[in-house]
Formats: sequence, structure tokens, C-alpha cells
Amino acid sequence: MRRENNKKHVYIGGGMFLCFLFTFILAVTVGSLKIPILDIFRVIGHHTIGFPHQVDPTSDAVLWSLRFPRVLLAMVVGASLALAGVLYQGVLRNPLADPYILGVSSGSATGAIIAILSGIGAGIWGMWFISLASFLGATIATVSVFFLAGRELRTNTLILAGVVIHALFGAVITFLLSMSVEQMSRIQYWLMGSFSLREWAHIWILIPIILVVMGVAWFTQRELNLFAVNARTAANVGVSVKKTRFLLLILASFLTAIVVSISGMIGFVGIVIPHLIRMIIGANYRFLIPYSILAGATFMMLSDLLARTLLEPRELPVGVITAFLGAPIFSYFLYKWRRNL
Repeated sequence: MRRENNKKHVYIGGGMFLCFLFTFILAVTVGSLKIPILDIFRVIGHHTIGFPHQVDPTSDAVLWSLRFPRVLLAMVVGASLALAGVLYQGVLRNPLADPYILGVSSGSATGAIIAILSGIGAGIWGMWFISLASFLGATIATVSVFFLAGRELRTNTLILAGVVIHALFGAVITFLLSMSVEQMSRIQYWLMGSFSLREWAHIWILIPIILVVMGVAWFTQRELNLFAVNARTAANVGVSVKKTRFLLLILASFLTAIVVSISGMIGFVGIVIPHLIRMIIGANYRFLIPYSILAGATFMMLSDLLARTLLEPRELPVGVITAFLGAPIFSYFLYKWRRNL
């Protein structure tokens, strides 16, 4: 039985990796300038190990300076949001918990906008100050949601608390934008989610953080599986429930804040992807964590590809695409949850 189960996961993991690889190649080659697949490997070899190539200079510049940073950032952002969703749902034992639904993304965006408009987001350390302000906003939002929802953290009260906090921070954002009309259009577009004009530096900020969070999540998979039963069971086998919950929530909030400060508010990834993976492989966090990360990366690369090609040469905010794809799925999950009450 165990061998058959492992074989099943090999097939599922292999299929998901092939989808991920296919989506990556498609996202890099498709655009206003069509680029042959072989040129991808030639450019990577040239810029990483100095391998000589005869790729057209325009294709080289488009791939290395524009396409690769954008697609890789979409990949890491999608993986980060999916991982944050897994952690929120696991720690809170709530299938509808998600940074966007709970208003954490709105809090992060508010902190980032304050940093941008105040001027501390300028200069060489500007991105780090924006990320720090975004994290403070995310922390305030998280604490506020827990305060409104109460100790039991039931699904209905948690969602209502998230709606309230999301609306409150949304009002603050609108007020801040109305005070700075000259930057309103740029910030509004960023708020809807965008990877345009992003560079390698944005990726190097996010990668170390998601690696740390991935490592902690992997080493706490046993605790997350015990939380799925109940907190008392986890405590009975020696798990420090409060410390583990606090650590994972802080890491998930910090990861969300960094993502929002770089790419804006992108909704539904953290709730839809973990749910879909649970439907396929079950709720074992040993598999749920890596598969959600892989699926989140694939979903975001595909969403960004659609965002920049559907109305070409115009570009849609990627948050619009994730909302169109994710909202119907979330509605189905909510309907299914209500029927099970």
C-alpha cells in the first residue's frame, strides 16, 4: 500500500513538474517578440557560465533583461503566496484562511504606500524600508483580524473579520492616494498586481526569504499535521503550540508583506492553490507544502502570461487574471463548505 502511494506521488509530482517546465518555457518564449526555445538555453549558458552563442542581440537583451526577471519573479511570487496560504490554513485550522481574504495583503499594501509617499522608500535601501513598512502593516492587520474573530477562530467570524479589516485598510489606501494625485495612477496599477519593470534585484530580495520560510515549513510539517487534528493532540505529544503558531504566522505574514511590496496585491492564489492540491493528494503537509509551492509558481507564470498577451500590446494587471480564475473556484469552495455545515 505504501509503495503504491509513493508511486502515485511520483506520477503526480512528475506531471506537475512537467506542467511547470512547459509553462516556464511558454512564458519566456511567447510575447511581442517570439523567441525560439533553443535561444533560451543559449542565453542562460552564455550569462551563467560564459558559453559562446550566436543569438540575436535583441533576443538576448529581451530574454535576459526583461523576460527572465519577470517570469522568475512571477514564479517566486506564486510560490510564496501559495506557501503563505498553506501556513495560514494549517496554523488556523481553517480552509478559507488566506492573506488576501484576511486583509493581511491590504495591511501590507498600506504600509508600503506610506513608505513610498513619505519618501523613505527612495534610495539604495528603499526597497528594504518599503518591505519593513509592509510587514508592519501586515502585522497590524493580522492582530486586528484575530482580535475581531475571537479565540475560537471560526470560519465565518474569521472571514467577516477579514472583510472588515480589508475594507478598513482599503479606505486608508484610498485616502492616501487622494492626498497624492500625481502618483495615484502608478500606485493604483501596482496595487492590482504587476510584474512589469521588475529587475533581478527584486528576485534576489525575495528568494532568500522564501527559502527560509520553506525550510521552516518543511521542518514543522509534523506539527502542521497535528494541528489538523487539534491543538490539544499536538500539545499532548510535546509540541509547543503557541510558539509554533506564532513563528509560522509571523513568517507567513512577513513573506506576504515582501511579496506585496514588490508586486502589489494579488488575490486568491493562497486559497485556491492549496485547496486544489488537497483535492488531488490529500491533507498531508509532507506533500501539500512542496506541491502547493510548485502549483503556485505554475499558476502565477500562466496568469502573468495571460496578463501581457490577452490585450497585446496593452497589459492587464496580473491581479485581474488571478481574480477571474480564482474567484469562481473560491465561490465553489465556499458553497461546498456551507453545505457541509
